[in-house]
Amino acid sequence: MRPSPLLCLAAFARNSLATFDPREATIASTHHDVYTGLATCKEVVASFLSRIEKLENHTNAIIALNPAALGLADDFDEKLAAGNATYGPLSCIPVLLKDNYDTASIATTGGNLDLAKSQPSVDAPAVTALKKAGAIILGKANLHELALEGLSVSSLGGQTINPYDYTRTPGGSSGGTGAAIAASFAVFGTGSDTVNSLRSPASANSLFSCRPTRGLISRAGIIPISYTQDVIGPIARSVGDVATALTVMASVGYDASDNATSLVPAGIEGTDYALGLSAGSLKGVRFGLLEGFFNRTASNETTPVNQAMANITAKLRRAGATIVPITDSLYNATAIIKLDTQRYEYREEMNAYLQRSSLGGEHPDTVNELYTSKKFVVIPSQYEYVNTALVSSTGNATYNTIQAGIQNLTLAVQRTFTSHDLDAMIYPEQKNLVVPIGSASQSGRNGILAALTGTPVVTVPIGFSPATATAPRGIPIGMEILGRSWTEALLLQIAWQIEQLGRVRRIPEWAEEVVEIKAYEAVPSVTPNSGNINAAYPLETLAA
Repeated sequence: MRPSPLLCLAAFARNSLATFDPREATIASTHHDVYTGLATCKEVVASFLSRIEKLENHTNAIIALNPAALGLADDFDEKLAAGNATYGPLSCIPVLLKDNYDTASIATTGGNLDLAKSQPSVDAPAVTALKKAGAIILGKANLHELALEGLSVSSLGGQTINPYDYTRTPGGSSGGTGAAIAASFAVFGTGSDTVNSLRSPASANSLFSCRPTRGLISRAGIIPISYTQDVIGPIARSVGDVATALTVMASVGYDASDNATSLVPAGIEGTDYALGLSAGSLKGVRFGLLEGFFNRTASNETTPVNQAMANITAKLRRAGATIVPITDSLYNATAIIKLDTQRYEYREEMNAYLQRSSLGGEHPDTVNELYTSKKFVVIPSQYEYVNTALVSSTGNATYNTIQAGIQNLTLAVQRTFTSHDLDAMIYPEQKNLVVPIGSASQSGRNGILAALTGTPVVTVPIGFSPATATAPRGIPIGMEILGRSWTEALLLQIAWQIEQLGRVRRIPEWAEEVVEIKAYEAVPSVTPNSGNINAAYPLETLAA
């Protein structure tokens, strides 16, 4: 709703009370404070910058800040005071981008040292859409280098630390975004997802996210891995903010630079996912519970996940939903991962990105050149993958077999939905708690099913492990809700209803600190701690 110009003028006729609290702030709460004069847009932006400057040492989530952020806030304040501001769905909303989104004003690095000075000349279409809606890009978040795994360690950004347990990873590859949003360093953030990367950080940081149907949002201007599996989307602290952000990001529509966007059905284009969010009900909803996506062996790492899933399914039943156990042997993430297309598509996709005319600055021209630079980190468990990818292509005979397997899997998922009359499938995002720093990989994740079939998933927080000395509030646990293609609106309605069953999300203990808002004249600089990389992840090598 457009606020009254008289109200805005009256608010700006007096001094702002500077009462904005960025902790757990939402789009709605931020707009309330700005449009009623409780805070200026500049104070909103400064509040998040102050938190980052004071608290970033806890999590090492930020690679760079946008030097234009305060100026953009000033411009909005001036227009608001004059009564001629444009009121977009994201006006004055500070947003953090995963650092694989192209931005013309900030280097886009993928967390890789060899891309530290790589400078796109145009924004990714999704970034343009966010800015058009009024968002203020606050900066870039760390990620697992080039988004290739889920530990969120990079040669440029170092190791991002889980804000709930300093001994653990934050999930990934969008782990910097996840940790930053959990710590209230922005209102929401963005990520990409090739296998797990929007959902793993949401699960590990008590957040909500949406991996959309492939094609809903243009992937142009995103450092790529896989044409088949890549998507992008939002990560936030509430379902409502995910819905609003998804609406804006999807507003790009058809994009000739990403022909998957031509798949969007006419009735889906222009959907407002926030509209009617509360209209659904859990009564009568049929959930398929994928039994093959659990590890039922009791341990300190698996039992909390299984208990959290038991608790949420009990709540769903009490709310009137039906839980249908799905025991088909097809649903085994370890077996499905054999259909992963990354090693065939990575080199071709990355080379095309590096050789675009719109990419300036200093950067290698090919991915093979990047990996001969000695300016990278690849975790040992991925040596075989990267080395194979550097000599593979979609021309490999095996690639056609893989694609045929994906088609069969997609048809099998559709049959499961039909034969059991399901509205959605549910399962833990990860069979175990998010892994400790120094682990070989982010093991136990279940994201491959949606990644291969291109189907949408909304991830919701469902609980925490018991508190420990290093995790005073426990370790977050999340659940995936998978639907048929183009059913994001239904999945978000379901997630909103689950959110209403009782607040699960907890703010990290150290992030509760009230940070004094600084009166910045310029955006402060942030230098990520690239020296905190665990010895288990040696730099500059692709050989054991």
